[in-house]
Amino acid sequence: MKRSILHGIAAAGVLVLLIALAARAPLGGRNDPLPSYRFRVEIEGVEAGQFASVEGLSCETEVIEYREGGDSNMIRLLPGLTRCGPVTLSKGLTADSVLWDWYNQMVQGDLQRRSMSIIVMDYKGNEARRYNLFECFPVSYKLGEFDAGNNDKMPLIEKITLAVERIELG
Repeated sequence: MKRSILHGIAAAGVLVLLIALAARAPLGGRNDPLPSYRFRVEIEGVEAGQFASVEGLSCETEVIEYREGGDSNMIRLLPGLTRCGPVTLSKGLTADSVLWDWYNQMVQGDLQRRSMSIIVMDYKGNEARRYNLFECFPVSYKLGEFDAGNNDKMPLIEKITLAVERIELG
């Protein structure tokens, strides 16, 4: 009798745990990881072409160490400066020279800072997450390799690397 009561209590505990977990699950069921191949890039609120890749979307905060006063041998840690990026955008080269023009303006002394967004899409093509990048400007422009022996008909890739002051989740 005691054993059946204990089993009943254990089953009730498992049921409560399952109900709690179900309450935390997103509406509609599963919460799958988002695909890395479904994304859009907007610069100044306008979709900016078909980019093949986005690299370097990151922020990092340095750690400052200091020693406590007195006889303590403990090191205390504090957050220091935060740096974001740089972010590199890659796409197939087209007749459009917008990325080169933006970079060349900076080289000529006309710094054009722009805001942009990297939008991650779910498997159905809906916006799932948006990263807003602020005060971006180009610091590098690069073309991929020219190769007359390449019979794969791979497109020529242009890359632009951007300095980014701040990234926020939209």
